[in-house]
Amino acid sequence: MEKRKLQWHPGFTAALRIVFESDRKYLEIYEEYQLSRKPLQIDVLIIRKLKDIEIKKSIGRLFRGHNIIEYKSPEDYLSINDFYKVYGYACVYQSNTDRVKEIDPEGLTLTFVCSRYPREMLRHLEETRGMSVENGGNGIYYLKGDPIPMQLLITPQLSEEENYWLKNLRTDLKAGPEIRTLMSNYEKHKKSKDYEAVMNLITRANWEQMEVEKKMCDALKELFAEELEEADSRGRAEGLSQGLNQGLNQGIQLTKQVLRLASQGDSPEEIARKCDVSLEQVRMILE
Repeated sequence: MEKRKLQWHPGFTAALRIVFESDRKYLEIYEEYQLSRKPLQIDVLIIRKLKDIEIKKSIGRLFRGHNIIEYKSPEDYLSINDFYKVYGYACVYQSNTDRVKEIDPEGLTLTFVCSRYPREMLRHLEETRGMSVENGGNGIYYLKGDPIPMQLLITPQLSEEENYWLKNLRTDLKAGPEIRTLMSNYEKHKKSKDYEAVMNLITRANWEQMEVEKKMCDALKELFAEELEEADSRGRAEGLSQGLNQGLNQGIQLTKQVLRLASQGDSPEEIARKCDVSLEQVRMILE
């Protein structure tokens, strides 16, 4: 796949829509909301349509009427400047209306989302603005001491049960059970445009790992085709299960070793010798 800069924000917004799926009838979610005619835009704006409806998901408990979200991709970090930029956006958003207090300042919240704990930014807020950090659990941190309620979400720490797709907006997925589970979960929702957008981004962000997983699966199917057919014809269910587990484990290790040696520049002949397998088996895995 051609190497190019990943567009994380559409996938993040799609993942947010998935997280708040059960509350969507009470929320309006705008992507890259334009603050003015000048190039100022909020990453995500969530407007709560009904004040007396409780938002079920943990990351939405802080929400009030107008909720501004700043998202940093796994390749980026949250800086002191980012804090003031988003704080400024909140002020512009509140004031850029036709009527005074058309948007109640007390109805604003800020949410910062990133993959790494922003120690420098938080230290600045504590030392300069007298703010404090309260750990709300499962990757949710509340920033206390400002009139505008704020929270910080660290995506790797979020609850998997509530935020599975947000947690998997990563670049370090591992071939094997992790990617297979991801694919299985996507299969249940593949007709949804939001799930499709998130999965497309995750696939591109983890392209090499996805390719390894694909090659491993294809190679294993071919390597064990005869064994599977023979076991099936004998109808030995228990033997088939045990044989498959043992064979698959051996095949996975062999495939990993072959792919690793190939990535180091070894020729198929050298790989076959080092792995003590036939050249045909090596070529089958590398094809």
